[in-house]
Amino acid sequence: VQLQASGGGLVQAGGSLRLSCASSGRTFSIYQMGWFRQAPGKEHEFVAAISRSGGRTNYAASVKGRFTISRDNAKNTVWLQMNDLKPDDTAVYHCAAGITFGSEAAYYGYWGQGTLVTVSS
Repeated sequence: VQLQASGGGLVQAGGSLRLSCASSGRTFSIYQMGWFRQAPGKEHEFVAAISRSGGRTNYAASVKGRFTISRDNAKNTVWLQMNDLKPDDTAVYHCAAGITFGSEAAYYGYWGQGTLVTVSS
């Protein structure tokens, strides 16, 4: 499966962005989907995950209550709605697809290219 992330940009603190991740192929619905991010000089970090059906989600503590992950299997797309953005949210965001639901990067075998989110103070 090929993944294409988009929607990043520059936003002021307190603002919102919506990231999209479009998948090619007809097998999107069999994959658990996740978003991860990596800030300059920091470790790769789990952000959010959503199950195949969309009925189950998981969030990192740092984004819970501010970010929402969703998907539409008919559109082969997963989104990450990011509200109340903070400078610490500045990072390259990657979407990923895998078989096992969870927050471990090792669960995801397919990765899209990143989209840069920059939050100014």
